Amino acid sequence: MADSELDPPGNGWPQRSLHALRNTPALVAAMAVLSLGMVVSSAVLIKGFRQADDSITVTGASTERIRSDAVDWSLEVRQGGTSQGDSYRALLPAVATTTAFLRARGLTDAEVQLGAVRSEREDVRDPSTGMLRSSVWTSRQPIVVSSARVELVSQVARDAARLIGEGVPLTINDPAYTYGRLAEKRVDMLAKATRDARARARAIAAEADARIGAIVNADTGSFQITAPNSTETGDTGSYDTRTIDKDITAVMAVTFRVE
Repeated sequence: MADSELDPPGNGWPQRSLHALRNTPALVAAMAVLSLGMVVSSAVLIKGFRQADDSITVTGASTERIRSDAVDWSLEVRQGGTSQGDSYRALLPAVATTTAFLRARGLTDAEVQLGAVRSEREDVRDPSTGMLRSSVWTSRQPIVVSSARVELVSQVARDAARLIGEGVPLTINDPAYTYGRLAEKRVDMLAKATRDARARARAIAAEADARIGAIVNADTGSFQITAPNSTETGDTGSYDTRTIDKDITAVMAVTFRVE
């Protein structure tokens, strides 16, 4: 029998579908109803998901030039001898010459500290028999300079090489320049990075005729302290101590609600 004979004129799909269901085995009918319900449920879930996901995540950054306010610098005087006593006695005049050099250039006793003397013995043995031929002792005196006068220490460190020319057996390390108010500066830099992220998010949202709302989430990214104009980066951050002037860069990943 044709569908037109079963359905009154003008009726649409729903009544034809109900009629078809009346003539369909029970299991097939149940599956059809279940499928219809899943379509409706899916539509509700997708709509709810879109409402909850109306957000945008933007990375903001802030960079500022700072000047180090502290410096640590170390030297080591060393002397050798055939015995521990000989090497130590030979060490004393070289240490005196080095400390006199530092004080003559304006460093104070409070800024110059002598570390503990270390002595090491190196045995020279016959390669064939293993018998001891001789022993050489080396005594080492570390000298540590800590100061807030970074420019002065930087100049003294450059001039210290002349001691080597005068015969002082010396190891000269590079000064390490640091910034003491880093914790305070970090808070300020992260706030500026967040403001930068908001400005970027507003520019992006404006292209879609939307408005940026409250912050949903904020993740602190890497905190880089590098030499000026450096492109060096690190996944866990970096801290350059080689230069007096430094660039601090803070990065924030901020998620905003879109309204």
